[in-house]
Amino acid sequence: MRQPIWKTFLLCLLILSGPSAAADIDRIQLPAVKAERVRPLVAIVADNAGTETTDLVVPYGVLKSADVADIVIVSTQAGTINLMPALAIESDMTMETFDKVYPAGADVLIVPAMHDNRSDAIVNWVQEQAQKRAFVVAICEGAWIAARAGILQGRGATTHWYAFDGIARQFPKTRWIRDKRYVVDHNVMTTTGVTASIPASLALVEAMAGYARAKATATELGIEDWTSAHVSAPFHLTVGRAGLIARNYLAFWTHEILSIPITEGFDEIALALSADAWSRTYRSQAIAISGNNRVKSRHGLVLVPDKENNKGYVELLFDQKAASSKSLDTTLETIAARYGHETADLVALQLEYARRE
Repeated sequence: MRQPIWKTFLLCLLILSGPSAAADIDRIQLPAVKAERVRPLVAIVADNAGTETTDLVVPYGVLKSADVADIVIVSTQAGTINLMPALAIESDMTMETFDKVYPAGADVLIVPAMHDNRSDAIVNWVQEQAQKRAFVVAICEGAWIAARAGILQGRGATTHWYAFDGIARQFPKTRWIRDKRYVVDHNVMTTTGVTASIPASLALVEAMAGYARAKATATELGIEDWTSAHVSAPFHLTVGRAGLIARNYLAFWTHEILSIPITEGFDEIALALSADAWSRTYRSQAIAISGNNRVKSRHGLVLVPDKENNKGYVELLFDQKAASSKSLDTTLETIAARYGHETADLVALQLEYARRE
């Protein structure tokens, strides 16, 4: 028996519309570089009052290592950007200055997690950059800003496990996806927790300059793959983990300030991963120290040290010669030795990182 013509027509519509949207998932298709540019311009937006350390520094370091784009750190105000939970850096320019220098906008916009994800100034600016055809990458809970800017509506997206249920309730018109480190849907990319910034950044490198360049960069950084594969189930807060947070936090007499001596040409990725992890134990806070007021990383990131010396603090060192990404595994091992494996696992949980034993 022949199928009614209206059913045939509906089936054709489903074939034409459904798979085309699904086909864009996880495949980065960057727009053409804007007029008069030789290579992509990447803007990393930041709130001076509080921007997540690794969300900002890792994409900067990976893209700079690959040398595939021009990178600009853009802040709400001039001056120092306070990173959370550790470190401080200098902005390259304000959003207002960026708009004057680059009226056509960025080719790629990276949005880290921020302390104030309701800032009208940032939400509106992200929305404007998207309207200027920027490919938007929301790292971790930067998804809140992207969602408030209206650019996730009708899109597939993901975010940090801790925010997942809350953001899904607040923005039900977005298809919230688990079990992927990053999700790409048309002109928007979102990631899971903090450490997903590494594979997401390498995926960007591949989109900009091809697999060979991404592979070379990954090898240099000590990364084996940058696929979107991820298992979300282990990342959740349990009664035991909540109890550990309380015990570590309330035992204030055991709290430590850990100083990391910084010299010119430091590895910004290694420092970010190490300082971020140590500052999530609920027992310690990492700070950077230097004899200089400003210190440049190997790729030009300007760090503002917390102190000039480490008098009275426990000194930490990170291996400048090791592959950048390995610093997190080393740091977690050291945290386990100092505070116990449960605390190391708690840090890995916050970073949404599958700890290697």
